[in-house]
Amino acid sequence: MTRLTSLFISFILLSGCNDNTHSPFDEILSQPAYSAITDSIKKEPQKDELYFRRAVLLNENNFPEPALADFKKAWTLNKDEKYAFAVSTILLENKPDSAIVFLDQATKEIPNSFLLKLSLARAYDAQGKTNDALRLCNEMSEANPQQVDVLKLKASLLDKLKDPFSSLAILEKAYALTPFDIELNYMLALKYAESKNSKVLILCDSLIKKDSLKIHAEPYYYKGIYYSNIHDRINALNMFNTAIQHDYYFLDAYIEKGAVLYEQKKFNDALKVFQLVNTISATFADAYYWMGKCQQALGQKDEARTNYQRAYGLDKTFIEAKDSADRIKN
Repeated sequence: MTRLTSLFISFILLSGCNDNTHSPFDEILSQPAYSAITDSIKKEPQKDELYFRRAVLLNENNFPEPALADFKKAWTLNKDEKYAFAVSTILLENKPDSAIVFLDQATKEIPNSFLLKLSLARAYDAQGKTNDALRLCNEMSEANPQQVDVLKLKASLLDKLKDPFSSLAILEKAYALTPFDIELNYMLALKYAESKNSKVLILCDSLIKKDSLKIHAEPYYYKGIYYSNIHDRINALNMFNTAIQHDYYFLDAYIEKGAVLYEQKKFNDALKVFQLVNTISATFADAYYWMGKCQQALGQKDEARTNYQRAYGLDKTFIEAKDSADRIKN
């Protein structure tokens, strides 16, 4: 055997030992739930559908990192929209900056993909790039003015840009297109309630009427917000109580109920409401904050400071809780 032939054979053997099927997630991928697909991938490593099928299973079983690797591999092999969307969905959870980079490239590969453009707009939003997200929404709306998902995102972005009137107009337009969209109904109801618009009552009454099983608490909650904002505290309390009756774990309804009692200077009654919230969920920062406000009003400074600090400890963006603790003097 010549030296050249020997080197060629060695190269072939090394190439076989260093195939592309190895992964840092080999231990997971060899588990029974995935082993059959993993074996198929070893036989057909260029078959994108296999990576996608395995990724879906991994993602369903809460293995996002290996799922992401498989979705990316499928995308590398075949520029299919569903592969790109799957990649972006995982990235958006924890790495919106990476989602932007990926989607910017993916939309160049599939320039007419509405789904990827919407995902890119959401990634911009998650990164606080509100104007970029709105620009993209406007582009999509011009191409397809009846796309309700775009309108809902656009309304949310306008809120962040302190333009509630335009936001409301967008939501009303979306509602006219799809009045059966429950999420949209709730968004519009909250917007009406916050702006003291009595249209919320008609909208919520229609939702209550449609709720044949009497299980939805949200319509009563939004009516409560409206009554609270117009200082009709009796109706507000009635609505928040009704919301709680429909859903014992509706924490926001408790908070709003307690806030109404606090405004009435019924500090002990309000404190009991917030303490009840604390027994339902010991990690809800708002409950500790409001407990602190009630205790401060009752002259219980040490307890108030402690609860403000607990609220901030649970939510480091809760600067108001930190400031409230710092302002308490012995």
